[in-house]
Amino acid sequence: MTSFPSDSFNMRVTEDGNLHLEDTERSQWIINSPNPPPLWKKLITSLKNNKFFSSSKKKTTCHENAFSFFSSLFPILGLFKNYDAFKFKDDLLAGLTLASLSIPQSIGYANLAKLDPQYGLYTSVVPPLIYAVMGSSREIAIGPVAVVSLLLSTLCHKVVDPELNHDDYRNFVFTVTLFAGIFQVAFGVFRLGFLVDFLSHAALVGFMAGAAIMIGLQQLKGLLGISNFTNKSDVVSVLESVYKSLHHQIPSGEWYPLNFVIGSSFLIFLLIARFMGKKNKKLFWLPAIAPLVSVILSTFIVYISKADKNGVNIVKHVKRGLNPSSIHQLQLNGEHVGQAAKIGFISAVIALTEAMAVGRSFASIKGYHLDGNKEMLAMGCGNIAGSFTSCYVATGSFSRTAVNFSARCQSSISNIVMAVTVILCLELFTRLLYYTPMAILASIILSALPGLIDIREACYIWKVDKFDFFACIGAFFGVLLVSVETGLLVAVSISFLKIIIQSIRPGIEVLGRIPTTQAFCDISQYPMATTTPGILVLRISSGSLCFANANVVRERILKWVTHEDGLKETTKGNVQAIILDMTNLMNVDTSGIIVLEELYKRLLSRGIKFAMVNPRWLVIHKLKVAHFVDKVGKEWVFFTVAEAVDACLSYKFANP
Repeated sequence: MTSFPSDSFNMRVTEDGNLHLEDTERSQWIINSPNPPPLWKKLITSLKNNKFFSSSKKKTTCHENAFSFFSSLFPILGLFKNYDAFKFKDDLLAGLTLASLSIPQSIGYANLAKLDPQYGLYTSVVPPLIYAVMGSSREIAIGPVAVVSLLLSTLCHKVVDPELNHDDYRNFVFTVTLFAGIFQVAFGVFRLGFLVDFLSHAALVGFMAGAAIMIGLQQLKGLLGISNFTNKSDVVSVLESVYKSLHHQIPSGEWYPLNFVIGSSFLIFLLIARFMGKKNKKLFWLPAIAPLVSVILSTFIVYISKADKNGVNIVKHVKRGLNPSSIHQLQLNGEHVGQAAKIGFISAVIALTEAMAVGRSFASIKGYHLDGNKEMLAMGCGNIAGSFTSCYVATGSFSRTAVNFSARCQSSISNIVMAVTVILCLELFTRLLYYTPMAILASIILSALPGLIDIREACYIWKVDKFDFFACIGAFFGVLLVSVETGLLVAVSISFLKIIIQSIRPGIEVLGRIPTTQAFCDISQYPMATTTPGILVLRISSGSLCFANANVVRERILKWVTHEDGLKETTKGNVQAIILDMTNLMNVDTSGIIVLEELYKRLLSRGIKFAMVNPRWLVIHKLKVAHFVDKVGKEWVFFTVAEAVDACLSYKFANP
């Protein structure tokens, strides 16, 4: 019997070549680990961990439990502990500034969604109030946004034509809003936020840019005063419609250039105000009030000059009063319920994706954590309540949130101030909006679009990850050349394709020891790493060994053993042992286990030892259940690569 010392543990090799460890404690930690919890227990634990359902292990009274529950459900309750008059002053000024931007934008976005102007104002009342008491973001401004408005008008138009039956179209939008809210609440309660992540950051950048250009093209109708306009949204159809309409209206004298003069003049004013606000942070209020100033001035000019008599298109009637109930208008028993649910799901995902991106970006600046589940629940409850009160899908607006942040808002109270201001507008000033030119609404929307096109971020994506840039460009051209839903489909498909390619073609790294350390790293990344002759240390750079990639892994390992392609000279020549580092491997399915068994048999037939290093909890459990550990030998399961290499060297010297 021969013994070999090791700095990590002691071992001995018997005359028959079997390896026995005198200090097997660390390996036994892996072998004798408890069974992982079953799937049903994980689901229950996940639900228990949800702050809305969990209860403290400490003994508490019913009143304390109730207060804890309501504080978790309504974060605004915890706000008043340190809230004072100075913070309220900041929130009041921020809310008023926010309202000056929200009122004209809401009217414009309602027009983009093919709804009457008051529905945009309604959407700036109820959802912000609900979010203010339930949301965890201090800066995010809730209300109608351009992308969601375009999404609804594009998708809902295919189900109900707003020009043929405007009331049914409006009711269908309310129903879509209800389903969007239900899905968002479900995402928050059951922690399904990962569904939102299917639209990657790169895909979102491309989608938003494509949608911004599409929205801009849609505004040519109002900006140019075109009467006949296409219902299609792709760039070719829109430009063709603009050309045909102008070609017909100009010679016949039906086109009135005053619409374009008013719209373009105030668009230049809005863009200058935006530029000055970015140039000088102290002038943040200028781009915020510029849209409201534009509405007031243009309405006054049209009123005193009677420009509406000379072909200028105006808003005309805006219904006065608070949000009316729309519960009886929901189409839950109609023939389009399934389509409403589908559009509601898409709207829920897009709205949450935009809101989470906006909220997290400003939360990181302020240095606090944004609770994703609370955000989903707050957004969902706001949209459910909105569907009952004549609102359509609301979410966080980047432009308005930036204004809210620049105005030094201290809490979500600024949303309440904004909502109250919009209520006063609905009660007192809607009659003054009668003469507001449609071209102004188009210019307000156009002035907000540059914030949706992030060329710098697209260049950054190109530098960092070419495949991500491919997803970005795919989403961009999908939206621009075909439709919104096609752009979404392309974006999600490319994201899935990336995951599939990474799964079916996992990287397999050859590891070597870093000099003067016990660390083993990829020899391609660390050329100074040294390998051990006759011992091949491999690591699978994938989280799962499954049916999709198991055969690829087996063939590549066998190819290395038989042909020794791509190995360093120190590793080449009569491989006697293979060590598989399973540290990165989080799961293995039955196909993966079968491939491991086949690999072990092939190696055994060649006289090559097979060792496993640090298999994770679920992996070692499945390997024990499948009796693969018994076949390999418990003594060939190691805690670290260094221990496995030492053991293989001992075996090699004992069996030259």
